[in-house]
Amino acid sequence: MHHQTTANPLLFLILSALLAGCSIGPTQQQVEFEKPVYPKAPDEPRFYWQEMLTNNTNVEQEDEDKAMERWLTGKRRSGSGLGKPFDVSVHKGQVYVSDTVLREVLVFDRPGYSYRKIGSQGKGKLRKPFGIDLDDAGNLYVIDGANKQAFMYDPDGAFIKTIGTEDMFDRPTGIAVTDDGSRLFIVDTAGVSSTNHRVRVFDVASGDHLFDIGSRGQKDGEFNLPKNAEIGSDGLLYVNDSANFRVQIFNPDDGSFIRSVGSIGRQTGNFARPKGIAVGKDGNLYVADSAFGNFQIFNPEGQLLLFVGGRGGSGGPGQFMLPAGLDVDEDGRVYMVDQFFSKIAVFRPAAVGEDDGYFKVLRESIKREE
Repeated sequence: MHHQTTANPLLFLILSALLAGCSIGPTQQQVEFEKPVYPKAPDEPRFYWQEMLTNNTNVEQEDEDKAMERWLTGKRRSGSGLGKPFDVSVHKGQVYVSDTVLREVLVFDRPGYSYRKIGSQGKGKLRKPFGIDLDDAGNLYVIDGANKQAFMYDPDGAFIKTIGTEDMFDRPTGIAVTDDGSRLFIVDTAGVSSTNHRVRVFDVASGDHLFDIGSRGQKDGEFNLPKNAEIGSDGLLYVNDSANFRVQIFNPDDGSFIRSVGSIGRQTGNFARPKGIAVGKDGNLYVADSAFGNFQIFNPEGQLLLFVGGRGGSGGPGQFMLPAGLDVDEDGRVYMVDQFFSKIAVFRPAAVGEDDGYFKVLRESIKREE
């Protein structure tokens, strides 16, 4: 005999309230805050703070049983968090983060509601991952500062090979790859007692070292403690020349110098401790500065357009103490690492909705598959 059950309205309301907050991480749970807007009113908004990634609960969903158990026991939801993140790279809504303390690359699959780790075991085991980048096919490239090699993984995180050898670098930290995955650029920061401040260029398929860009100095095309690199939407190579307080731009085919952006100073448009760099599809240059606690946006001509964020001790939305890696995704969202607060802050352009672009497309494809 079939027995019809009557739903408990109170239980339904409790479960609904719990499940509505399932994807909220421990640092954000039950916290009310105002989402910053840049620039502030009365100016027209151009960027909004969207979210903060700190641990797996920010992307993984919690099932009904676990939500009910947590409510009954009064426990807060906990997860596996970041240790000391260094760099970030985004591919089709998936956020890759290198972590020098956890010694692996963590992947926040925001639209796919999943979380995974790369480089934690086997032949591709990492010791101190620094700069990371991805090609258009989704292959991941990681520079390991302890192994002094670049590690290459396929889109599923399987190890493919290493590029370069330990004797070829002093202190490698940054990495960039061409969109087609044919050429790799490794930034050797070196040190104050070394003259090997340069970018070493490799053929990805063969692993051969092709040529070097730059040497130590202050002239055009020379470096002083270079940190990161990026292949821009214009196909050019951008290098953070940190101790010369500028970003230098090169022809990636032959390493010839084209132009530079920035200078030392305390005002907006200047650099004090430039770290991560990225280039949007519109050609704008984004530079994170750990002294200012923000990132600045420059147009292709090098003119300052806007600065986003600022120094703050709470670590709340838009507040930073030690910004590092930076990336801009296909939809124009900006992702910035804060090493001190172990977080990835996400900002979206005013023209992009919270679920627009790859966020919306991939979520809809997942629903169709289910």
